[in-house]
Amino acid sequence: MTDITIVFVNFRMKSDILRAAKAVFADIAGGPVTASVVVVDNSDNVDGIKEALASEVPEAHYLDAGGNIGFGKGNTLGFKAFPARYYFALNRDTDIAPGTKVIERLVTFMDEHPTVGICGPKLHYPDGRLQYSCYRFDLPSLLIKPLRHMEIDKRLPFSKKYVDRLLMTDFNHEETRPVDWVLGAALVARSEAVQQVGWFDDRYFMYLEDADWCHSMWESGWKVYYVHNIAIMHVYERQSAQVPGFFRAVLKNKLARIHGASWIRYLLKWFGKHRSYAE
Repeated sequence: MTDITIVFVNFRMKSDILRAAKAVFADIAGGPVTASVVVVDNSDNVDGIKEALASEVPEAHYLDAGGNIGFGKGNTLGFKAFPARYYFALNRDTDIAPGTKVIERLVTFMDEHPTVGICGPKLHYPDGRLQYSCYRFDLPSLLIKPLRHMEIDKRLPFSKKYVDRLLMTDFNHEETRPVDWVLGAALVARSEAVQQVGWFDDRYFMYLEDADWCHSMWESGWKVYYVHNIAIMHVYERQSAQVPGFFRAVLKNKLARIHGASWIRYLLKWFGKHRSYAE
């Protein structure tokens, strides 16, 4: 069994996938960690990703999902195909800086913290700014979340304190600590924890599957950690926010509608358990 399985889910983003996969292989080259890098293709190879991987990144494994099965289900397909001690969901719009040994250090962190079920590294934007990537579960924070993603909160002054609480702006992000949930753009899960709580809930086509998985971890006695001294660049396009305004977004942006449906599903699934576990 390998140390870690790293999955990228592709949906017509060949160039991003190739760049991100190459960065991963460069990161683990010459190190002690054994890894399987898997590209799960949700787009029926319309962008030629299968042939491009075979030519440019032959060490990577290609899996055809048979259609767009969603983010969580796509990751699970890759994880199940290549069992490992740890499972790393990594977005295609991430990049690992040369020489940082991110994968090795994440494996080491999890090895040294056996009660942690999921961890997430620090994320930053391409210009180096901190990207808030860990969040709270309490109800006021969750209720404000869709407004933030559609950028409506910027026009509602009262919402700032709730957005700040959701994003955990009140704690020092130069500190490793337990948090309620970490962003699924870069999320590492422990095999033993997954065997207990299960995989991503595939009822979420996209969005909130990361919150749901972390919530399941806490409910089952596993901790979720933000790791401040391991960093990955993440562009974070927030495609569900590309149409401004609540009603326009709902009518014109399919991803905004998917985001809203996942939000409602999450609220109902965890009804009565919307509280902070890490505080």
